[in-house]
Amino acid sequence: MSDYRVIKVLNNNVLIAQDQNQREVVLIGKGIGFNKSKDAVIRENTVEKLFVLRNKKEQEHYKSLMPVLDENTLNTIISSIEIIRKRTKSILSEKVHVALTDHILFATTRLLSGMAIKNPFLTETKALYPFEYEVAAEVVEFINHSMDIDLPEGEIGFIALHVHSAMTDRAVSDVNRYSKLIIQLIEMIEEQLHVTIDREGMEYARLLRHLRYTIERVVNGETVQEPEKIALLLKSEYPTCYNLSWKLIKIMQQTLKKPVYEAEAVYLTMHLQRLISK
Repeated sequence: MSDYRVIKVLNNNVLIAQDQNQREVVLIGKGIGFNKSKDAVIRENTVEKLFVLRNKKEQEHYKSLMPVLDENTLNTIISSIEIIRKRTKSILSEKVHVALTDHILFATTRLLSGMAIKNPFLTETKALYPFEYEVAAEVVEFINHSMDIDLPEGEIGFIALHVHSAMTDRAVSDVNRYSKLIIQLIEMIEEQLHVTIDREGMEYARLLRHLRYTIERVVNGETVQEPEKIALLLKSEYPTCYNLSWKLIKIMQQTLKKPVYEAEAVYLTMHLQRLISK
């Protein structure tokens, strides 16, 4: 169990402290700084909701946000992150904590100045990350109630990516990159097969999810078994879909800078053929 010695109280919810290894950390928790003075000892087991920032870069970025965060906004953000932690049963990485604080501050500031951002990938995010979307919807509802504002639905999509980032410990920039890659692949499928996929339909959701899991397997270096007989059959029976699946795989390889195993072409061909037959 770690104890922390207070170096400086930034406000009621954030303080700078020293851990048992004499490293400087930022402690974040609702009311954690209230009535605390320099050299006070904070016992970790007495703090129900505690986030610790150890990374120097993340600490500096977080501290730079403090002057522009009023107490209610900061309280709302800390509680929102607690909702994510409880719903996902995840230990959230500090970079996600900082990124989400940054994002929620940015989103609420823009909304209050009448400049809310549209989310072009809302349908895709909802289909790709249904659980994360559900958690994000809860967070947005809480923020709206707590701050008496009305964040648009698109914001659920943005926060869902942060939730996914928190669960997988991947940078939000990577999660965004994979989502954009999926959109690029879908556009190529439509163009090459001369089809328009219904964005609200089940086939679209299925295809999105298949591409998502393919990308995740590639990024994680996972292999899938290649059914050789099926590969030969698909190649001769559905050459258009088989060739297209290889074009898509080449794009994945170039973007992700990782090898894609041949078996992926088989499963992708099946999905494409199902799409055409529909």
